[in-house]
Amino acid sequence: MNRSQEREQAFVLVYEKAFNPETEVEDIFTMAVESEFMQPSKFTEKLATQTVKNIEFIDKKITEFASGWSLNRITKVSLSILRIAVCEIFFFEDIPVGVSINEAVEIAKKYASKEDSQFINGILGTISRNM
Repeated sequence: MNRSQEREQAFVLVYEKAFNPETEVEDIFTMAVESEFMQPSKFTEKLATQTVKNIEFIDKKITEFASGWSLNRITKVSLSILRIAVCEIFFFEDIPVGVSINEAVEIAKKYASKEDSQFINGILGTISRNM
């Protein structure tokens, strides 16, 4: 499995967590692997766990740079994609910011609309320019 696929799995976990806030993301991941919905991946688990662990910081950054948009206005798909990308940008120093942005846009193209991918690209681009 490559990094893109691992990120996609992390996105699915963060998205699922949004609908099951009482369930730990590690438990969601374990159930997904046991049911063979996902493949085991240390990076997937680390990215999803770090995203959930730092959700307040991440959401604050998204709110700060999504001018005119509250978190409630952003679709759960787009918000989940933004969350994993922002987590990578701030907490995974070994990953270039441009890679995190590009991967997020590619996930958005697959799971969201063209407008969503442009919206995500705009927010992440603004974050990267203001770091």
